[in-house]
Amino acid sequence: MNIREEFIVYESPVRFHENRIRAAAVYCSDGRFGEHVDDFLHNALKLPRYDRLAVPGGAACLAGHLFAYREEWGLVEQLHFLIRTHALERLVLIAHQDCAFYAEQMRVSSLPLETRQREDLQTAAERIRSFAPGLLVDVFFARKHLDSTIRFESLAEWLLNEASHSTRPGR
Repeated sequence: MNIREEFIVYESPVRFHENRIRAAAVYCSDGRFGEHVDDFLHNALKLPRYDRLAVPGGAACLAGHLFAYREEWGLVEQLHFLIRTHALERLVLIAHQDCAFYAEQMRVSSLPLETRQREDLQTAAERIRSFAPGLLVDVFFARKHLDSTIRFESLAEWLLNEASHSTRPGR
């Protein structure tokens, strides 16, 4: 018997693919959303085998919060590495409803929480574009619904809506 074989615990039936798809995603490490994020990225955005950066709060640490300086430095270094070595062309940022990172670490109350997350995603996207101008950066918000489904909303659409409201007379 081969010594290595006696230590094998599990062999995945999923076959390995050498080709990179040149895409990555940054999202919250909350495991309750993991399968939904995979489903969204695989099936809606057609990004199989994307590079994953799952950290508490997702891209929140890229929004310039002083208390998250160390996390920001680490995530920026990881992004630089992936952009350089995996030749990333696309990055997807995803935040989710009722994120404990915002409630516990940032102490944001539930009423302005989603607005803060959306603003942070926009700031994070702008920051990433500043050091990787050729990278396509998409931003999404994952919302829980009463039927236990998770729906992903494009932040680009939200930003357009916000911009149209802010350009109205009297604003």
